[in-house]
Amino acid sequence: MKTDLKKEVLILIQGNDIAASRYRILQYIPYLEDHGMICTEMGFPGSLNEYVKLGTILPKYDCVFVQRKRFHFPFLPILRKRAVRIVYDLDDAVMFKNTLAESPYSKTRQKRFRNMVKSCDAVIAGNTFLRDQALRYNSAVTVIPTSIPVAKYSLKDYSQKKPIVTIGWIGDHGSIHYLEKMKDVFEDLGRKYPGKVELKIICDVFFDCENMPVKKVAWTRDKEVDELKDIDIGIMPLVDDPWSWGKCGLKILQYFGVGVPAVCTPVGVNRDVVKPEQSGYWATTPEDWVKSLSMLVENPKLRQSMGMQGRMILEQGYTREANASRILTVLNDYG
Repeated sequence: MKTDLKKEVLILIQGNDIAASRYRILQYIPYLEDHGMICTEMGFPGSLNEYVKLGTILPKYDCVFVQRKRFHFPFLPILRKRAVRIVYDLDDAVMFKNTLAESPYSKTRQKRFRNMVKSCDAVIAGNTFLRDQALRYNSAVTVIPTSIPVAKYSLKDYSQKKPIVTIGWIGDHGSIHYLEKMKDVFEDLGRKYPGKVELKIICDVFFDCENMPVKKVAWTRDKEVDELKDIDIGIMPLVDDPWSWGKCGLKILQYFGVGVPAVCTPVGVNRDVVKPEQSGYWATTPEDWVKSLSMLVENPKLRQSMGMQGRMILEQGYTREANASRILTVLNDYG
């Protein structure tokens, strides 16, 4: 380990535009650098030459932060041998297959997760389910929820009256299957409120409904918050399975950031951040979804009051400002 005062951290990420990379670590870099760290970000190696290069440079860093990906044989032993300290961060149930798989269970995924966690000096988990999974193999686990930069998320202007209520969803193509399963709900709402409600999808892939108009908005970093402020109700449907138990509620936090209420499947962190009848509603069956969304479609004052309650929940512990020092503590602990 170097003896100078500055700690050098190598941050391995999935990509600069990947939500997990942005919200789990990249947003904290200015804070970390203001508190005595030199941060270098790098994408995960994709070729043998890149693995060799990574192995060569590991010893120069005081800490290697690995965001989500599990290294395995033959590189994992090299990582452990050459890295001074390894911090592993996860915000998904990577030890299971995703919801689209026939079965969530995978011996290979479990083995790679176990080996990765055992090889690390510390683990940061996005929720308590992920913490409990990691604790099976490593006692140094800290829960730090996915958080958003609250100063960036200005509140929706509720003084502007809209003729159409916009139900919104934000996400990537890997998660849109959750939304597609809701098509019958959207069709019912479209028939119930003709010309008065629409669905807005902020993503890079889209689908259509027969009875519900669909606004298709390509996600961009610069327009993300403005597009969120344009919606009136945010939704986060999931499936109650091991993969979904690892979800960390980013969509809901983004809705709350702009003061918009949320309707969600009560799975994972969703149960913690959405307080039923306060900041939104829980919905499990199609009937639940139609009922909950209908109440919000019909009552603009309810949408506003719930949205403001959601913002308060966000500010109580799900912001970059609240959790930056906790990230610093984990990275800076060389005990």
